[in-house]
Amino acid sequence: MSKSSGFITDTSISRRGILRGTTALGAAALILPYGTRRAAAEPKKGGTLRIGIAAGNTSDNYDPGKWDNQYVQVFATARHGYLTEVAADGSLIGEVAESWEASPDAKTWTFKIRKGVAYHEGGEVTPEDVIASLNYHRGENSTSAAKPFVDPITEIKADGDTVVISLEAGNADFPFVMSDYHLPVMPASGEAIDIKSANGCGPYKVTAYEPGVSAELTRNPNYWKSDRAHFDGVQLLAILDPAARQSALLTGTVDVINAVDLKTVKLLERAPGVKVLASAGTQHYTFAMDTRAAPFNDNNVRLALKHAVNRQELVDKILFGYGVIGNDHPIGQSNRYHADDIEQNSYDPDKAKYYLKQAGLDKLDVSLSASDAAFGGAVDAAVLYQASAAKAGINIKPVREPNDGYWSDVWMKKPFCAVYWGGRPTEDWMFTTAYAAGAKWNDTFWDHEKFNKLMVEARSELDEDKRRAMYVEMQDILRTEGGVVIPMFASYVMAHTDKIAHPEQVGANWTLDGFRAVERWWFA
Repeated sequence: MSKSSGFITDTSISRRGILRGTTALGAAALILPYGTRRAAAEPKKGGTLRIGIAAGNTSDNYDPGKWDNQYVQVFATARHGYLTEVAADGSLIGEVAESWEASPDAKTWTFKIRKGVAYHEGGEVTPEDVIASLNYHRGENSTSAAKPFVDPITEIKADGDTVVISLEAGNADFPFVMSDYHLPVMPASGEAIDIKSANGCGPYKVTAYEPGVSAELTRNPNYWKSDRAHFDGVQLLAILDPAARQSALLTGTVDVINAVDLKTVKLLERAPGVKVLASAGTQHYTFAMDTRAAPFNDNNVRLALKHAVNRQELVDKILFGYGVIGNDHPIGQSNRYHADDIEQNSYDPDKAKYYLKQAGLDKLDVSLSASDAAFGGAVDAAVLYQASAAKAGINIKPVREPNDGYWSDVWMKKPFCAVYWGGRPTEDWMFTTAYAAGAKWNDTFWDHEKFNKLMVEARSELDEDKRRAMYVEMQDILRTEGGVVIPMFASYVMAHTDKIAHPEQVGANWTLDGFRAVERWWFA
């Protein structure tokens, strides 16, 4: 049972609304205007918000196709606007897109572009900007992490104040995909965008940036959302060490931190002037295996490792109860098609030994790379994994990796490593991001013919029962044949001073209120 005081994201109503509203009636999707989700207390303007973020690399940059950690994701939503936005309650609302509608087969989507959305350096967002921004991630030579999301697009064209997007097959969740943090709307320069530019149409504009260290931003005076962007300025600090992050909050160096060290969360809860905030969603922690490399190219070895981890122990000792056990697939209990009736992979040393024998092994020696950059307590989790696996004849050697450079030098470089995933609002989005063959962030390098076939079929299947059955089968395939151990789903646990105020309901689709604390929160 999660101790989270947050809520579980449920996007099922909004997705049904999008599909039904656009296919049956041909009307605009359900759009709720900004201002309808105001908190009871009227937000105040002013002050500089300082956030200590448990991520950031010196290699970070302005290229939206390369954003791969929570620091750059918060930084991106602070300065950019997107076609759509996942609201705090998990529903989908329009941002740069005022409304949208779909063809009956969900293969063609028409987004009406909002008028009066201004860039920091002048000019307003146009349909041509949207086209150039999406096209950057498309194409054979694209190296963008968002390429799998936009590959199904066959054509994008402007029609007056709308952008018409044609897909190779129907996708009922497509408007959700347009909220992905890799897909900001940026000004077009000819038919391209400037990936070295900080210019955006979001709530704050950049005044200084040192990658892996800090960013300073000031409020965009021409921001179109009158009930957002309450701070005069924002300072984002990369503080990877959990103790340093907590100290920064307690000493008043920062106002907000994410990824609270759960070993000391009880002490933090008792600290004067500090409030702990938790929200439960789709965030999960994994141990990814490179399925191309021995011994992980043998599924029997992978199954042995899945039955060699004590999941509940990790939830109790690493998450301190702020989460639930996982079943080696990335679909959380809050997801629409979560498979809650498939067999749970459990800690069973005898079963792990059985699978080792099936692989022709009496014992197994592997190294497991981990760092707190992966997730708080990742090294301790690797040590606990080592202890539980030893009972199955598996010798796991934890390797403590440096925090800085973990995502560029370790992740997807070392064959067995700790990883955090924020999850995604829809099943297709999550599978496409991390498990589709050839996906840039397929960190297990897994290629499963039936899984890939089901993924394509489920994306365009409009029958609810058939679609559910497909996604359940995909979760089971991952559980039994995938190259990832997913022992736990973790709540987002943050903390802030009592000078900070926020809406009663905060987003659980990502940390820091769906990456939008800089826009949605204010000083009390």
